[in-house]
Amino acid sequence: MTEVSCNHQARIQIKNLLLRAYIGIKEEEINNQQDVIINVCLTYDATEAISRNEIAAALNYRTITKQIIGHVNGNRFALLERLTHEVLNIVMENSAVQWAQVEIDKPHALRYTESVSVCLEAHR
Repeated sequence: MTEVSCNHQARIQIKNLLLRAYIGIKEEEINNQQDVIINVCLTYDATEAISRNEIAAALNYRTITKQIIGHVNGNRFALLERLTHEVLNIVMENSAVQWAQVEIDKPHALRYTESVSVCLEAHR
């Protein structure tokens, strides 16, 4: 097989991470944890990971996911925008990440809706 010499921009998606947090401004929201669904999409240069075929050369998305879980689960946030911003900051702390998008859904936040979500993105 002929090797192709180029940069390999990898897109990693962490889909439907279901956590619970205190989120909102109403008394019921402040006193009761609610589900939040987190979706992260990020890109990084995977050229070295592909070439070496070793985990040490790849972006460790498991570590990023654990950091998100540790930050969100059981914690308090007034606004969905702030929570989304904080999760995006966790993702962007990894210097290999070139671009990231975080969308967080708050199921049943409004009557007659499946969910309300906020989506933020950042790039280097």
